[in-house]
Amino acid sequence: MAKIRLPELAEGVDKAVVSFWHKDIGETISKGDDLVEMLTDKATFNVPAPVSGKLSSKSAEEGQEIKVGDIMGCIEEESK
Repeated sequence: MAKIRLPELAEGVDKAVVSFWHKDIGETISKGDDLVEMLTDKATFNVPAPVSGKLSSKSAEEGQEIKVGDIMGCIEEESK
């Protein structure tokens, strides 16, 4: 199970708001796919999938503010 975390942001920025999820729980995802759009005071950006698999959970809801490093969800990795 791979955890989706809010990555490091610009200097002095340590939190962002979940704008919307591009994928729903159970959807198949390829590594690098856009998963969730995030907003800060100065930028809008997408967090990509760290691995391929299926989105198994979302722990950050749309409109929720989260900090760098917080877990936003999990991906059940594909079998190799």
